[in-house]
Amino acid sequence: MNNNANLRPFGMRDKIGYLCGDMANDFTFIFASTYLTKFYTDVFGVSPYWVGILFLVARCVDAFTDVGMGRIVDTMSPAKDGRFRPWLRRMALPIFVINALMYFHPASQLPMNAKIVYMFVTYILWGSVCYTAINIPYGSMASVISNDPGERTSLSTFRSLGAMLAAAPIGIITPLLLFRQEGSQSILMPERFTLLALIFGGMSLIGYFLCYRLCVERIQLPNKEAEKGQGFFTLVKALFKNRALMAIIGSAIAMLLCQLIGQSMVIYVFQDYFHNASLTVFSGIATALPMIVMAPLARKLSDRFGKKECSIVGCTVATLSYGSLFLIHTHNPVVFIAMMLMGAVGVGFFNMVIWAFITDIIDYQEVLTGSRDDGTIYAVYSFSRKLGQALAGGIQGFALGMIGYVSSTAGQVVQQSQSTLDGIYNICTLTPALGYLVVLLLLVFAYPLNKKTVDKNVAILKERHANQGN
Repeated sequence: MNNNANLRPFGMRDKIGYLCGDMANDFTFIFASTYLTKFYTDVFGVSPYWVGILFLVARCVDAFTDVGMGRIVDTMSPAKDGRFRPWLRRMALPIFVINALMYFHPASQLPMNAKIVYMFVTYILWGSVCYTAINIPYGSMASVISNDPGERTSLSTFRSLGAMLAAAPIGIITPLLLFRQEGSQSILMPERFTLLALIFGGMSLIGYFLCYRLCVERIQLPNKEAEKGQGFFTLVKALFKNRALMAIIGSAIAMLLCQLIGQSMVIYVFQDYFHNASLTVFSGIATALPMIVMAPLARKLSDRFGKKECSIVGCTVATLSYGSLFLIHTHNPVVFIAMMLMGAVGVGFFNMVIWAFITDIIDYQEVLTGSRDDGTIYAVYSFSRKLGQALAGGIQGFALGMIGYVSSTAGQVVQQSQSTLDGIYNICTLTPALGYLVVLLLLVFAYPLNKKTVDKNVAILKERHANQGN
């Protein structure tokens, strides 16, 4: 492994490009995480139980496609434009097309069995095939843009800013276009889903193009086809011995559970519990604002105190905020949004640097085994995130069914019972409180890579690579 001295040095172009890549990912991912269940239950009229089954089935498919894609990018010979970058240009258009088909409003007129089949086919093609084929290479690319820990933290920070730049318009624009207020009721306009999917899909295409043009792969990884002695199952066995990877996988599952259930349930809270879906705009602002505040501080705090150390503090604040929100069971939407803001501030740092955790883990794996498996490690982590996404969708779907939520078709208003409304509130607040508590405990007791260890691993690898180059 070596640097290509003929390439321009790492700089702001790479950071902006990497930001654009995650912005592109999240224009479709966050929209699906927040509104797809609503589309299935209140436009297609599908039972929440079927939605939960869909997400669980899709993640079973991901168990093969994610790891398979990781091995593909690790073993294929690089193209002229790199090992990872080519996948951005190959898969950007397919994602745009299948994302639009997922929200194709005329399909709501199909018979129920046909709608369920349509739902399964389009969602799995989007998430398990197309999104996987671009997200795994994109995430793995960070480790070849730079090998400097500080620069990698900057990439993680800008990646999280990219997610925020996608989340903000989704959180602000979508409720304004998707609902109209009639008296005390928020009325869903189902035909707007297709329009929004086209808008956000188009923004995704632009983001992938900019990421491809602005980022540079500087680190030349060895061709895995030329390596011997480490088969796939040997590698998987070695990964499961990586304590840091296992801890961050557990953290990712817990974090995605609480974040995605919170994101997708909040629209039910504001439409059904507070009877004003337009307030979802302020929820989006409360989620995005802490990311803006934390962005200039993330690298400074990380360099001084360590990523693990600062994340522990943040997760403690988030746990207390959502736990308090559950206990007070407020009927005041201002109080609800304010407490959500506190929770988002608490977890803001962890969200900013989470991708730098993965590059630290890749280094840790190389220190332990001598093998560099960027794509495979990222794929395993990506699958854990999708597993968290599936569990979130499954739990949400099953929970909505258990609390008696009544689905609608064509967006008409359905009066939910008081017990159902209380259940919606409890799911939206208790799940994040418990999820962030699990993340906190895993970081404290299971994740071994504190600041001192990370710095030591970087020094070991620099010396090792220097000796290999001689």
